[in-house]
Amino acid sequence: MSPDRTAADAHLAEVEAEQAALRRIAALLARSVPAEEVFDAVVDEVRSLMGVEAAGLGRYEADNTATVLALSAEADAWVLLPGDKLSTEGRNITALVLRTGRPARVDDFTGRPPGGEDVRRFREAGVRSIVGAPVQLRERVWGLLGVYSMHRRLPPETEARLADFAALVASALANVQAWSELEASRVRIISAADEARRRVERDLHDGAQQRILTVALKAQMLAESQAAQTAGLDAELLSLGVELDGVLEELRTLASGLHPAALSHGGLAPALRTLARRSLVPVVLDVRLPGGVAESVEVAAYYVVAETLTNTTKHAEASRIDVTVELRDGRLWVCVRDDGVGGADPARGSGLEGLKDRIEAFGGTMTLDSPSGGGTTLVAQLPLPEHPALEVHANA
Repeated sequence: MSPDRTAADAHLAEVEAEQAALRRIAALLARSVPAEEVFDAVVDEVRSLMGVEAAGLGRYEADNTATVLALSAEADAWVLLPGDKLSTEGRNITALVLRTGRPARVDDFTGRPPGGEDVRRFREAGVRSIVGAPVQLRERVWGLLGVYSMHRRLPPETEARLADFAALVASALANVQAWSELEASRVRIISAADEARRRVERDLHDGAQQRILTVALKAQMLAESQAAQTAGLDAELLSLGVELDGVLEELRTLASGLHPAALSHGGLAPALRTLARRSLVPVVLDVRLPGGVAESVEVAAYYVVAETLTNTTKHAEASRIDVTVELRDGRLWVCVRDDGVGGADPARGSGLEGLKDRIEAFGGTMTLDSPSGGGTTLVAQLPLPEHPALEVHANA
């Protein structure tokens, strides 16, 4: 076989390996996995493809640093750790890539001019050669993809191969960013709607409810007056007061449905106790929460319980509902279980689909187990803190 044919076959094998790696990353994106999992997969694939001891992915920040997002390394090559900060000043690889916007390399750490703490760290760890390539997002250098070797000079084609894969990584990260921005926008929309409901509830409480209460008290006072009794109007005024009390209670129920006052004033536990007291089906409530849960997460948990109690009362023919709310593995875990007839189906317009959308907007999950005749169990898990979008910072 001719040397040209051998080189062509080798290049084709490299391209096929890179495409296979990209397909594996795309499969992760299709499952909407967390960005951190995508980052870890990227560096694992790069290290394997390039045949190096270590590969890392960093993101440039606005404070003249870069954050190590992920690192894949052999046991003796852990010079950095995820979360480490690297300087973008001096003549280290992080600074060179940012400054030029092109691939760069460092093959000699012993004789180089002072490059700060980062160069010293690599020199003392025994790094022999390092190459970095820019990851471009939205026409700017978002981060860098880097590889290094502890024992040999990286081959001359490393820059070109790493730059090619960095471009593929940029495409994958753009998808992650778009997905994360979509998730963040869903959270903002829901939070804005919650805030609007809170304002309406407050306006109803401070305005219409107070006025109706004042009129009802005046009607009662007039009914008890001598003039009303003499004129025979006391019974009608008392009846008017009763009707106003009914209107006031309906308005309070409406306002609570918009945004529960107990949630704003006392937090999730008191709000759930109010729901339990009002439920027509007996509720056994077990709430074990520390302080500091984000209000948006509390609102989502409240609506999980409120909607499920409503559905159970209407459809389940249950005699008991158990509600458990607690922290599990960094998530708010909400479980609502009843002993009713089962057979709940979100597709029948019970409000569960909207509830699922709300939960997933915060990066949570909802599962429903409702076998016919076996009761219904709904479990929602909401991450703490709120679901983070992929951070994108402007370069300094």
